[in-house]
Amino acid sequence: MSVFLLLTVGCGASCAPDNSGTDQGQNTPNDVTEITEMYITVNGNKLKVTLEQNSSVNALVELLKQGDITYTAHANSFEIYGDIGHSLPTNNTHITSKTGDVLLWAGSNIYIFFGNNSYSYTRIGKINGYSASELRTLLGADQGSVQVTISLQ
Repeated sequence: MSVFLLLTVGCGASCAPDNSGTDQGQNTPNDVTEITEMYITVNGNKLKVTLEQNSSVNALVELLKQGDITYTAHANSFEIYGDIGHSLPTNNTHITSKTGDVLLWAGSNIYIFFGNNSYSYTRIGKINGYSASELRTLLGADQGSVQVTISLQ
């Protein structure tokens, strides 16, 4: 009978790779900062969105690194939505939206939900901490159309 023993030893910072010879223009795994949130501002109300991790969000974050995106959103009975003027990759699945969901449709339309709908969307993120009526008010849904700014800060 043979017995194998696997021993792992932590070595802290002493095991960190030496990047002293690394070209400054290259990204190494230690240079990558994962962005996990963005902000939606409507009528002076700045709402934090916790982001999903998918290729659609990655593409959106890259756009937002270049600057904020402002677009006109229109209200519906359960959402505000608008074309952001950029085409993003899609990762559509059939989703029943819930209050606070931020979803992508047709690659360029951002939908922010304060109600429910079932359709094929790509998840972008979630606004947490608001009831449907609070979010409806914050998003200016009763105004018909509003200016929306999405940003990383």
